[in-house]
Amino acid sequence: MTSYDIIRKPIITEKSMSGAAEKKYTFEVAIGANKVQIKQAIEEIFGVKVEKVNTQRILGKKKRMGANEGKRADWKKAVVTLKADSKTIEFFEGMA
Repeated sequence: MTSYDIIRKPIITEKSMSGAAEKKYTFEVAIGANKVQIKQAIEEIFGVKVEKVNTQRILGKKKRMGANEGKRADWKKAVVTLKADSKTIEFFEGMA
């Protein structure tokens, strides 16, 4: 699994943008990835130093369409905190 397979996409919300000021960035990651793999992928892709990684499994919501019932996919969220001496991730700069 490559670094780009592990890091799926950034999560752009009001709450995640407020964390960017404290060098905390939120990403959707592969559900099978662990914290060590996530840390290595972030450091490789963005060229930054990661201090810690917090992860959460998000369970998909149940949805109905008439009589049919379905479920959205489960996914995993990672909040990555960078070291104080690390540079910021430029992708998030213009959005805050």
